[in-house]
Amino acid sequence: MAKTAATKPKQAKSKKYMLVRYGRMNTLGLFEHNETNIPKLPTRVVIKTDRGLELGSLVGQLSPYKAGQFKLSADQIKKYFDSSNIDLSADPAGRFIRYATAVDISEERHLQKIANEEINCCRRFIKEMSLSMKIVDAEHIFGGERVIFYFMADARVDFRELVKKIAHEYQTRIEMRQVGSRDEAKILGDVESCGQQCCCQRFLKALKPVNMRMAKMQKATLDPSKISGYCGRLKCCLRYEDKTYTELKKRLPKRNTMVKTPYGEGKVVDTQILAQLVMVEYDEGKRIAIPLEELEIISSPTTTNKKQDSSTETKSQDDEEKQEHQSL
Repeated sequence: MAKTAATKPKQAKSKKYMLVRYGRMNTLGLFEHNETNIPKLPTRVVIKTDRGLELGSLVGQLSPYKAGQFKLSADQIKKYFDSSNIDLSADPAGRFIRYATAVDISEERHLQKIANEEINCCRRFIKEMSLSMKIVDAEHIFGGERVIFYFMADARVDFRELVKKIAHEYQTRIEMRQVGSRDEAKILGDVESCGQQCCCQRFLKALKPVNMRMAKMQKATLDPSKISGYCGRLKCCLRYEDKTYTELKKRLPKRNTMVKTPYGEGKVVDTQILAQLVMVEYDEGKRIAIPLEELEIISSPTTTNKKQDSSTETKSQDDEEKQEHQSL
């Protein structure tokens, strides 16, 4: 008797992805693959993106893979990178082609030499055409499909004729991308004053504004040469602890607040945010640093002082907005 029981349809296997860093701008992306085992050593890979064949570096090979499957879900990846200010789309960026061979690495070095020649050629054309632009770097895509030039300019530049000249010279597709000073640091940056590689080059993708308020709150030196990074703007690391400093500052009483302490009543004249200490001045002029938990607020600053503080705060906010605009 023939079997009448309907066979269950086979479930489609879930797609497997690997995390890869690629391109001159160190972009992060998820790439579909069919590999069972992921190497646990630094590994170069050949990938296919919308720009063509590229060489990239495998990321996170030490733990997030199980049988070739990236263990984090798309939502977990997005949450992690959002909290780290890293710009990463959960959508696949392309597909994995193969692990890079010695021939691929040799070809990459060859293309870099060609890119240097292309930079010199482009600069020569710019000089001949008297264009107001500065070539920062060039990226020759591994598959040879195109060459991308990164440039800086104070205003919009009509580079159509320039592109035609370069395309005719090298017989390939040419792209021109305008970048700012922070992007220039991301491309050319090396070691910062802290002894580490520039954050924007190593991992930071979302380059959010940084202002002087952050430096002042953290009691950092206000010497521009010491708080400015490779790009000439305020260091991105000033933003890392700003949220913590802001939350801790809200817990402390404002200046001129009357408080009660184990040594009597006095007036708040200063605070230490990280240590959560309050400097209290007593009637006889004596000043003592008191832990926050050991004092009791008697009264807030007077209305006049509040207005002055509000005016000062408004002016400070205006200055910060200007500084943020300048730091973009």
